[in-house]
Amino acid sequence: MPTANYIDTHCHLDGEEFAADRDAVVQRAREAGCTAVFLPAIDVASCHTVLDVCRQYPDYCRPMLGLHPEEVRADWRDQLLAISNWLLANSQEPKAKSQQLIAIGEVGLDYYWSREFEHEQLEAFEEQVRWAVELQLPLMIHCRKAQNEMVAIIKRYAHDLPGGVFHCFTGNVQEAQQLLEFDRFMLGIGGVLTFKKSHLPETLADVVPLNRIVLETDAPYMAPVPLRGQRNEPAFIRHVITRLAEAYGVTEEEICRQTNANVARVFKLNG
Repeated sequence: MPTANYIDTHCHLDGEEFAADRDAVVQRAREAGCTAVFLPAIDVASCHTVLDVCRQYPDYCRPMLGLHPEEVRADWRDQLLAISNWLLANSQEPKAKSQQLIAIGEVGLDYYWSREFEHEQLEAFEEQVRWAVELQLPLMIHCRKAQNEMVAIIKRYAHDLPGGVFHCFTGNVQEAQQLLEFDRFMLGIGGVLTFKKSHLPETLADVVPLNRIVLETDAPYMAPVPLRGQRNEPAFIRHVITRLAEAYGVTEEEICRQTNANVARVFKLNG
């Protein structure tokens, strides 16, 4: 295993894409130096699959539960109620480490494809932000084409939120600066950093301190160059680390050391 280890803070390892070879994916991740993988749920069904995978790899995978904005549809209130009931039970009963929530997520706003459920998304997101305040758990936030609306909600609770991650940040300097104003939050950086037409390396180096970044894959999506188009997996973060080191002019070991420290600041990990 490499001497410089890292954490994948956002991986859908419970997905069907990994059903046939999940053990091999985890083994490759370990060999690449990935010491932990955080799994976000996106709906009620994936809450169960996320927890199942965390049980399978109790020393390695940690769960986050929430309702993804693209899953906010006509039944969104029923889904939120089901998830909130589990959260209530989880907060009142002792749980094995593999079942202890480390964040509320994946939650947020997404108006990229449609604004059909715009108002419902806003309500669902704000309700889950309140959960984060009540339980003092960080947020794993997904946001596409809705940063102003997302920021407006976060501002209302910023004083009481313990922090979180703005997942899959791919924005410009102005968008980065706006998010950095929330000083308990990190920017999640993954494979897009390596894409040939991406301006993200320059944006990060210009305005984002290295102590405000965490690593992620969003696997199975967005594999980095030179593996773009393949199914992404936690072992592939090595390519992101290399590109980050180039952008910041530091060693890969420093990227790993600092991003691990950033993870420790945001997430409540018991052991």
